[in-house]
Amino acid sequence: MRKTNPTRRYRVKATVQMLELTKSGSSMEFEIYGSAGKVGTIIIGRGSLTWIGSHKQKKKRIDWTRFAKLMEARP
Repeated sequence: MRKTNPTRRYRVKATVQMLELTKSGSSMEFEIYGSAGKVGTIIIGRGSLTWIGSHKQKKKRIDWTRFAKLMEARP
């Protein structure tokens, strides 16, 4: 039987659309779950990263250059 880690806060389920991310339309999708249910989905593709919140209708798309700047700006 698998023991649960009491300090673990999130669970992630991954789906790969295509093994080679160099082709258009291929992506990796990560569904993130917390203790209260689904937090959201991150879709990583060739041209960008997309965030979809758990109850959101709109997708937030960030290209890789902008994503790099956001990550470098964080402490």
